[in-house]
Amino acid sequence: MRRNLFEPLSAHLDKKEFTILTGARQTGKSTLLKQLEVYCKELQKACVFLNLENRDILSVLDENPLNLLGYLPDVKGRVVVFLDEIQYLKNPSNFLKLLYDDHVERLKIVATGSSAFYIDDHFRDSLAGRKRVFQLLTCSFDEYLRLNGKDDLLVEYHRILSDKNARTTQLEYLRQEWQSFLLYGGYPAIITEPDRKEKIEKLKEIRDSFVKRDILESGVQDETSFFHLFRLLAEQSGCLVNVHELSVTLRIKSNAVNNYLHILQKCFHLALIKPFFRNLRKELTKMPKGFLLDSGLRNSLLNNFQSIPDRLDKGELWETALFRALSDKYGWDNIYYWRTADGNEVDFILPEIETPFAVEAKYDEAVIKASKYKKFTETYPEIPLHFAWLYPFNEDFFRRLTFQH
Repeated sequence: MRRNLFEPLSAHLDKKEFTILTGARQTGKSTLLKQLEVYCKELQKACVFLNLENRDILSVLDENPLNLLGYLPDVKGRVVVFLDEIQYLKNPSNFLKLLYDDHVERLKIVATGSSAFYIDDHFRDSLAGRKRVFQLLTCSFDEYLRLNGKDDLLVEYHRILSDKNARTTQLEYLRQEWQSFLLYGGYPAIITEPDRKEKIEKLKEIRDSFVKRDILESGVQDETSFFHLFRLLAEQSGCLVNVHELSVTLRIKSNAVNNYLHILQKCFHLALIKPFFRNLRKELTKMPKGFLLDSGLRNSLLNNFQSIPDRLDKGELWETALFRALSDKYGWDNIYYWRTADGNEVDFILPEIETPFAVEAKYDEAVIKASKYKKFTETYPEIPLHFAWLYPFNEDFFRRLTFQH
C-alpha cells in the first residue's frame, strides 16, 4: 500500500532541492523510501539505496562525504540516492550541504532520519534553500482502511465524501472501523495486527522501546521525568500547556519541561498550537494547547482501551482526533485556538488559510448551544464557525471530519 505522501514525494524527485523525510519511528519511512526506489526503477531512473544502519557503508561515508560518489552508477544525468537513517552519520548536515553545493547536478538525495537529526538547529540553518522537508505521520483513516484491506469500505467512504446526499448500507461497519482507529491509532504495524491483545502489546512496545530510543538519542538524562511528562500531556491532550504547573507537579525545572516539550514535538509525538487573538486585553493567554498526534499511543500511555462510549475522556479523545484530521489537511502551523479572559472559547481557528473557518468539537450533538459562541461570531463574522460531533453517528460525520461544509 502506498501512503498518501507517496505522490508529493515522487513529484519532488525531479526538483533540485534534496528531499528530507521526517516522522516518528515506526510510521513507515523506510518502507516509503523502498517504494520510491521501485518507482524510480519502473521509470528507468538511475538510483541507489544505502541503509546507514550498515556500519560498513556508514564508515565509508563518515570518512569522507565525497565517497558517496563511488556508489553512483556510471550513467548520464542525475542519480537519485536514497539514504535511510541519515542521523547515524557523524555530521549529517555538513554531509548534505557539501554534496548539494558541489554535486547537486550529479545527484539528488532523498533521506530519512530519526528525530535526533532534526532537533539539531544546525540542520535547519546550514541547509536553508537546499532541502524540502516532508512529514510522515501515522496513518489517516483512509490509509487505515487501505492498509487494513477494507477496500469495499474505502470505496463507500470516498463515495460518501463525493456526494453530500449519499447514504450507505455499510455505515455500521464504517463506525466500527472508525472506533477501532480511534482506540488503536494509525501506526502501520498496529493496523495490520488482527488480534486486539497483540495490538495493545505492540503499542506498549512502541511506547516503551521506540520512545526510549527518542529519549536516548535526544540526550535526555532524566528518563523517568520525561515519561511522567509524556503521560501528563496524554491525559491533558487538548488542554493548555502550563510549563510552571508541569514543573511543580514533576519537581523539575521549567527549562527541563521546555526542553522535553521541544523533543516531543521534534519526535512527532506532540503538537502545540498557539492562541489566536486580535485584542490583547480581552483575548488573554500566551500558553499553547497540546495534542498528541496518535490516539493509539495516547491510549497506551494512559493504559485505557475502553470502548469509546464508556470512556470518561471520550470528549478529549474526540477533540484530539479532530485536531489530527485538521492537521492532516491543513498542517498544524495553520491551526490556532481562541479563548478570552472572561471564559469564551473555540477549539480550533484556521484564520490564515484561503477560506478561513473555525471548528468547535463536541462528542454529542445534543450539548451544542450555538448561542454560547455568539461572542466569537460577532467578533469575527468573516470566520464561519462549524460544529463537529461524533454522536449520533451518520454519513455526515465523515463530511464534517474532512471539512466538506
